[in-house]
Order: sequence, then C-alpha cells, then structure tokens
Amino acid sequence: QVQLVESGGGTVQAGGSLRLSCAGSGDTFSQHAIGWFRQVPGQEREFVAGISRGGTKTTTGDFVDGRFTVSREYSLRTVYLQMDNLRPEDTAVYYCAATPVLPGKVVIKVEEYQYWGQGTPVTVSS
Repeated sequence: QVQLVESGGGTVQAGGSLRLSCAGSGDTFSQHAIGWFRQVPGQEREFVAGISRGGTKTTTGDFVDGRFTVSREYSLRTVYLQMDNLRPEDTAVYYCAATPVLPGKVVIKVEEYQYWGQGTPVTVSS
C-alpha cells in the first residue's frame, strides 16, 4: 500500500514558477513509477510528466514544451515537479500517482496507476 500527499500548489503570475512535491509512504514506494496529472473541471485527467522507479527515465506531455521537469529524491521518498514559465492554461488541480512497475518503465496512462494523491490546485493569472 502506498499513500501520496501533494503539496506546493498555489497562485502565481504567468511566467512564474512553482515546485510541486509528492511525498510517498510505504516500504515499496521506491518500486513504483510516479506520474503527475492535471485536471480542469469538466475535462479528463491529463498526463503531465512521469518518472521511472529508478529515476533514470522521464517523460513529459506534449504541451510541456520543456517547461516542466520531474525528479525524485529517494532518501525523502519524494517526487518533484518543477514548473517554469507557467501559462494561464496550466491552471488545474495537479495530482501525483504511483504504480508498481519493472525498472526503467514510465507510465503515462491514467488507468494504469493504482494509487493517487488528493491533488493540489495551481492557478496561473495573466
């Protein structure tokens, strides 16, 4: 069993930065791939970024355009999403998710994740 808690959301002006954190609990957290998703009311949850259990592979959504970076700190059982050059269209609730995988795999599909955090809201003003 893995539990996830996101933090770091807030309100920022366009062009600004935020760093989201996803703190994981459970002895097997390091064996899980982690993904970041976002959701706007009335829309489907969208893949933002993902990282493999070993941290050696990462993938970001097409809309990211090099602005976001995902990383993980094993000693802290935490995964980060660094978001730079934020745009108003990045406004959403951001969720982290975890699923057990083999080494080297990044998971991008919502339905393949087993555990989810409660979400942290991000608002980007123009």
